[in-house]
Amino acid sequence: MFTGLIEEIGTVERIRQQGAIKMTIGCSKILEDIKIGDSIAVDGTCLTVTSFTDTSFDVDVIIGTSDRTKFKTVSTGYKVNLERALLPTTRLGGHFVSGHVDSTGKVLRKLSKGNAIVYHISLERSDLKYVIPKGSISVDGTSLTIFDLKANYFEIQLIPETQAATKLTTLKPGDTVHLEFDMLGKYIVRQEALSCSIE
Repeated sequence: MFTGLIEEIGTVERIRQQGAIKMTIGCSKILEDIKIGDSIAVDGTCLTVTSFTDTSFDVDVIIGTSDRTKFKTVSTGYKVNLERALLPTTRLGGHFVSGHVDSTGKVLRKLSKGNAIVYHISLERSDLKYVIPKGSISVDGTSLTIFDLKANYFEIQLIPETQAATKLTTLKPGDTVHLEFDMLGKYIVRQEALSCSIE
């Protein structure tokens, strides 16, 4: 479980295809207390540490995960948002993020509004039921608020702190992002669907 508050921006240093995709990710802060088997959110995707050094850690991206994410298309040098799993003593400043990517979206527009950077990100019609204006969403692992919602996209705004702490400012129109919808909202939608099927 994660909070969506990014701790560090890492760099994909090496990619190997060995059945699964094996990635080496360079970083520093994440390594402070790392252990084999730890869960790390990499661009919002929960991945398991398989080995590490003083400057990087390795993860495997199995086929089921690569099919739902953009990792099958990234190359060396690609920047990723990183977050360690939360502790029971962690302040929950973001929202509950599981690290299980629900969908991907495309950046449609990048705008400026005062000191904020505004993005319009595409949304599949089938996913509209999971989002509400002023609700929470995870974009590449970052906990954000939905400022506006249209039939085929939603709007997020990055405050200066988020701009400095994440790699989201590097996004440009056409880029793909990982989306994870609010967990509580998904449970409510599921419960309503089950109730309707029983009736």
